[in-house]
Amino acid sequence: MQPVSKCQRIYRATCLALLLAVSPFQAQAGTFVQPKGVIELFTSQGCRSCPPADRAFEQLVRQGDVVALSYHVDYWNYLGWADTLGTAENTDRQYAYAKTFGRSGVYTPQAVLNGRDHLKGTDSAELNRRLDGMQASGQGLVVPVKASQNGDQLSISVGSGTGKANVVVVYFREHQTVEMLKGENVGKSVDYWHSVTDVQTVGMWNGEPIDITLPARVINSDKSDGCAVLLQSADEEGNPSGIVGATVMKGRPTNF
Repeated sequence: MQPVSKCQRIYRATCLALLLAVSPFQAQAGTFVQPKGVIELFTSQGCRSCPPADRAFEQLVRQGDVVALSYHVDYWNYLGWADTLGTAENTDRQYAYAKTFGRSGVYTPQAVLNGRDHLKGTDSAELNRRLDGMQASGQGLVVPVKASQNGDQLSISVGSGTGKANVVVVYFREHQTVEMLKGENVGKSVDYWHSVTDVQTVGMWNGEPIDITLPARVINSDKSDGCAVLLQSADEEGNPSGIVGATVMKGRPTNF
């Protein structure tokens, strides 16, 4: 075997980085890999228990086989630091999950898995174990969902299955570093990944394959540079429940 030059190593590393940037669920052109689950982390810059969960969440993002979304809530702002990524809408989604789970309150850092279960989100190994268990028991992502950006359009394709669900698009900012100047985490600089900026229900699915086309300008804005598509059911009161399909698109790729 001939030795590999420094230039060749740089070239190969660059090609690999570009390949991963296109999609964590597409190993090569035309090959779709189903993600094993969805993890939604409810976190806050004003919560002293959250930085370990934020680091565990980064591991899940880099892992490449999980749809990972981070929702910054605003109810810890009174402690002295207003979360720069927090929104009332993110808080509302967490409280809606609390109703789904029959809970009277919420907490951080909370990780919600496939819309079906929750636990403290500080242990990436345990989160992976729970997702693997869900997948093995039939509570994983069983309906194929694909997304692609073609010019100024975002195309979503949902496959066949059973039941009914909402098609939900979750927009996010891929990466930001924030230094806390006040509050319980004062002086800390934390990296935040896949921080949610908006959630929109864009369609309904009744078990038949559907295609949806949306303007792609939202993921090409200064506010968001990626999105996830969730196929999510709701309980009788309309609160978010089990997720049966999902995919994610990061950056500004033209293929997915």
